[in-house]
Amino acid sequence: MDTVRLGRTGLNISRICLGTMTFGLQTDRAESFKIMDVAGEAGIDFIDVADVYPVGGTLETVGRTEEIVGEWLAGKRERFVLATKVYNRVGPGPNDMGNARRHVIDACEKSLRRLRTDFIDLYYIHRWDPETPIDETLAAFDDLRRAGKIRYAGCSNIAAWQMMSALWAADRERTVRFDAVQPRYNLLYRAIEAELLPAAQANGVGAVVFNPLAAGVLTGKYKPGEQPQEGTRFTLGNAASLYQQRYWQDAQLEVVEQLAHDVASRGKKLTHVALRWVLDQPGVTAAIVGASRAEQLRDSLGALKIELDDADRRACDEAWYALPRRRPEEER
Repeated sequence: MDTVRLGRTGLNISRICLGTMTFGLQTDRAESFKIMDVAGEAGIDFIDVADVYPVGGTLETVGRTEEIVGEWLAGKRERFVLATKVYNRVGPGPNDMGNARRHVIDACEKSLRRLRTDFIDLYYIHRWDPETPIDETLAAFDDLRRAGKIRYAGCSNIAAWQMMSALWAADRERTVRFDAVQPRYNLLYRAIEAELLPAAQANGVGAVVFNPLAAGVLTGKYKPGEQPQEGTRFTLGNAASLYQQRYWQDAQLEVVEQLAHDVASRGKKLTHVALRWVLDQPGVTAAIVGASRAEQLRDSLGALKIELDDADRRACDEAWYALPRRRPEEER
């Protein structure tokens, strides 16, 4: 497994990061352990979690994913780079969400306990908090870093102007800065190419992208006209509507079907081409790859064994430009 530096830092990470949002709901503990075993054997040393996971859960399931990952990591924590996140609602109280100092510090302490670790390598804000000054958030992160509870800071689901505002604030206030950004990026969603990726590159911020396979749509297993399958992200709890809006559109499924036929004619699998394409894009540091079954992760890792030719890249571009443009408010 190739490794790369995270942005301008000295931290080395594997180019594939294991995504865990299915652990504890869509995927049970035993299968989650199998997936992490496969990841470790393949040389993946970077694991991504969030305090609110599993995706599609409720307040009663908050933290379950961190607990599963923490249990598996026992005795081998030093081999892995561990990332988790703060922002989303994790309790019923008014201070149980957001990026205010009180919640950030409280959430970090709880994540540390669930993950059974003394420190978090990379701590992200899960999204921008319009109610909290970024200076306050950065000061809280800085306190956590000085206390040895986090090593690096990052931001997720964020616009280019928000990332730049945070970088300027960190420079002005002399606090920890965001050394990683975690945006959504795949063949069906390339909006970050316009501003966010170039801004990250120019400022030494590593881009660790999520949804490289568009929640499984870019495996080619879903067909136009079908209804979402039970037990997937497209039907699970409060995540269902979000993922259906993102990817369960006939136009997208039709483009994916055509692309799958195209790459198959050259002896390649869509899963491998889609993931390889993401990894090859300028400015992409690593890609977060999740799975609900161990065999899915094994299959995805096949992307590391192929190279794209001009015909593959052309087909990928044609798929993107064939999609109808969506209004900004339709993208979440």
